[in-house]
Amino acid sequence: MFDGINCTLGGASKLSNAKTRSISPENRTGAKGAGGMCELADGSAREAARDLGKGWKVNPYCFIEPGETILLGEISDSGCIQHIWCTIGGGVNYRDLILRMYWDGSEIPSVECPLGDFFACGWQEYYQNNSLAVNFNPGSGMNCYWPMPFRKGCRITLENRGVKQAVIYYQIDYCLTEVSEEHGYFHAQFRRVNPLPYKSAYTIVDGIEGKGQYVGTYMCWGVNNSGWWGEGEIKFYMDGDTEYPTICGTGTEDYFCGSYDFDDPHTGEYAGFSTPYCGLQVLKGDGHYRSQQRFGLYRWHIADPIRFDQNLKVTIQALGWRSEGRYLPLQDDISSVAFWYQDGINQNLPQLPDRDSLEII
Repeated sequence: MFDGINCTLGGASKLSNAKTRSISPENRTGAKGAGGMCELADGSAREAARDLGKGWKVNPYCFIEPGETILLGEISDSGCIQHIWCTIGGGVNYRDLILRMYWDGSEIPSVECPLGDFFACGWQEYYQNNSLAVNFNPGSGMNCYWPMPFRKGCRITLENRGVKQAVIYYQIDYCLTEVSEEHGYFHAQFRRVNPLPYKSAYTIVDGIEGKGQYVGTYMCWGVNNSGWWGEGEIKFYMDGDTEYPTICGTGTEDYFCGSYDFDDPHTGEYAGFSTPYCGLQVLKGDGHYRSQQRFGLYRWHIADPIRFDQNLKVTIQALGWRSEGRYLPLQDDISSVAFWYQDGINQNLPQLPDRDSLEII
């Protein structure tokens, strides 16, 4: 029978033995029949609900104090996370909030990422994202639809590295079901280099060992030169590749499914777009203190995963143009999130940059 994990429109009519559950501040355990039970005196919204009492939106959000890490959800069973929604209040920088996910009792997180970058909004500015895997909706609703299977349980935490109290509303929707061996473990890895050393390729991900498939890239690209910045090639080194990769792209805008500098042919200006599998966000300078142009880019390999049997490394070049039609190696501010599935828990987690090294200025 259908396990209830990979749900699509074509499979909407399939019945299964999976059990739907949901974790939120109104039901921190996801237990059946345990939603909305917070006592009025204990609720985050007790003042708003004071005339109505228990059961009337008493605890819809929670607080994270500076330096605190809270447990968003913990599940002790087999199943699959199918949707995560959240929004943040308190004027907190998204890069001060670190999201971590742990599968099957591992002490090493398979996801360790600033919150905004995980939801493809790393620059902390609202841009509509209509993609299949992640979307960002008015006014600041972050949604993730990557399926995240686990066999023994999972744990999700959020750390506040900032100096302000954060307010988080969230919901984690999942199913309890048997998880077959054909399902890999979900991973997301963040990196940032600012500036990129001269004549160096930017590493999106490295140290992936095992069998799996690479399913997506999100990048924040801060341009430190005045010209075009996207001539660089993406390279996928897989299964023992050394000097030369098996997959070599033709240019940055080509990898993100655009062409010719992402220019609108009618205006000659950058044309932002958001589609199910790829998109571009354009953050223009204001001619004053905000002097640099910045870009957000996503490319989901949902229909065309990059499959590997032993290992994987992904890099991208940063290239512009200099005089006499020569390439210019750039020294830009680049950060990224790599998304993939593999047959075990990845042990090769790089050190997450400290708070100052994550900050966007």
